[in-house]
Amino acid sequence: MGAELKQSLSLAWRALMSNKTRSFLTMLGIIIGVAAVIIIMSIGNGAQSLILDQLKSFGKDLVIVLPGNSDEGPPSEALGITITTLKYDDAKALSEPNNVANVKAVAAYYQTSANVIWRGNSYETVINGVTANYFDIEDSSIDRGRFFTPEEVDNAAHVAVLGSVVVDELFGGADPIGQHIRIKNQMVEVIGVLKSRGKVGMQDYDDQILVPVVFAQKMIAGVDYLSSIRVKLVPNADADRAVLEITETLREQHNILQQDDDDFSVHSFQDVLDTITRITNTINYFLATMAGLSLVVGGIGIMNIMLVSVTERTREIGLRKAIGATNGQILRQFLLESVCLTLIGGSLGIIIGILVSYLAAVVAHLLQYEWDFIISAPALIIAVCISIAVGIIFGLYPARRASNLEPVDALRYE
Repeated sequence: MGAELKQSLSLAWRALMSNKTRSFLTMLGIIIGVAAVIIIMSIGNGAQSLILDQLKSFGKDLVIVLPGNSDEGPPSEALGITITTLKYDDAKALSEPNNVANVKAVAAYYQTSANVIWRGNSYETVINGVTANYFDIEDSSIDRGRFFTPEEVDNAAHVAVLGSVVVDELFGGADPIGQHIRIKNQMVEVIGVLKSRGKVGMQDYDDQILVPVVFAQKMIAGVDYLSSIRVKLVPNADADRAVLEITETLREQHNILQQDDDDFSVHSFQDVLDTITRITNTINYFLATMAGLSLVVGGIGIMNIMLVSVTERTREIGLRKAIGATNGQILRQFLLESVCLTLIGGSLGIIIGILVSYLAAVVAHLLQYEWDFIISAPALIIAVCISIAVGIIFGLYPARRASNLEPVDALRYE
């Protein structure tokens, strides 16, 4: 059996090398398909690690409260829906130790966007209304000047702290501290500049203006609701218990008796990470499946070329059968040629996919993204198995057609 397999491999290799250009073009669909699957899986895993690593900078002791009940679907903001059920008084209630234990800080957020003007310069940016304990929640700090006080938050003081990008766009080289800028129709004094932090996830922390949350609500947007509340727990606190206590407190605040009537949602940071992981995994698998469809196209190309090969080698098949070759030997011979095509193409696709994925990681690092180069062993194994499967599935019909040829008819073929 070993000698027969060795002979079949030798014949298959000579058949492929007899027309190198045609063999390469036949393999091209498999090469592209396998490379695309490897690249998409690698880039998807790298993007997932980047997002999760950036989110982890918030800390595992964070609980996020959003308006609207999103337990059975995406947050309302993702659907473009504004829900007004979360209030500033809710944040104050969560700050009470009698309501929620093991709380380090509670920060209220209201986010909008506006055109900001200083003298002749204007710039569109994000306006984040926050409370005075913002730095207890966020991994950020003041670079110059100061932050606003709790009294300034409650009194809706016209003060602002700018991100470094806003400073560059509005002031250039001028010192912004003490200057007055116009946000919509409100004059606001600049009292501080944030230390540069860069992008975390989809948010650029340098391209924003922080103002007291009450000022953002009343003076800029004319609303009385919040975008979110973030609760920072003391280290090693029981996050699940905190979620239950926050939920019960908000139900009392909103006079809700039934769980189904909740007009808010509470998520621990681990819940957020798990949700993002599920979403990114689903996207990765979907994209990999779409890329894998090109393997079907490549398989059809292999079937077509193998049928041509059977036609060209009809006399050879007749001669081999005349000297004693069985139908099974002929079938195995052509099936082996098909598998060799896809296996070589799959191997080249894996090499190309790894190289392109590595280059993508290098470029991401040059752009200052903490991008991990990830090639999973299961992805490589699946790529090899798919290559073999494509060779067998799409090579089976031509191989059966070759094996079923009658020796006399095949020898007469011109």
